[in-house]
Amino acid sequence: MESSRELRVSKIREGTVIDHIDAGRALHVLRILGLTGAEGLTIAVVMNVPSQKLGKKDIVKVEGVELREEQVSKIALIAPSATINIIRDYAVVEKVKVRVPPAVEGLLKCVNPNCVTNMPREPVRSRFKVVSVRPLKLVCEYCGAELNQDDVIKQLTGGGGSA
Repeated sequence: MESSRELRVSKIREGTVIDHIDAGRALHVLRILGLTGAEGLTIAVVMNVPSQKLGKKDIVKVEGVELREEQVSKIALIAPSATINIIRDYAVVEKVKVRVPPAVEGLLKCVNPNCVTNMPREPVRSRFKVVSVRPLKLVCEYCGAELNQDDVIKQLTGGGGSA
């Protein structure tokens, strides 16, 4: 009877599987990828499945898509345990664990409206030092303002808070 508890999601021929996403964040990952379902791609989203490593996790499978470096960097900020599997001809050809960098440059906007990075006449890209990964805490290297997980999710997805 063990098989009755098993969830089966069919393999994809070519594309990307993002595994070990923090539970409840799969939809944020889809927003980062710019996927709505209207593209006609086969997309599988599995949420809150048991995980030895995380307790619960989400998984996203997208047929016909390989991620760009900027997308991987954004995913690392909201799902630091994620693993990205590149699939070709139904087999995993590359497996990469995302890595939260020590600094994040140009991806996020400082929350301080008076920060030099928010001044229209100043050609300065935002730069944040990663102080903590869990919970996520970033500090602007120019003004010291802090960004937390919810701030990062809002900026990267244009949506609401975290799980």
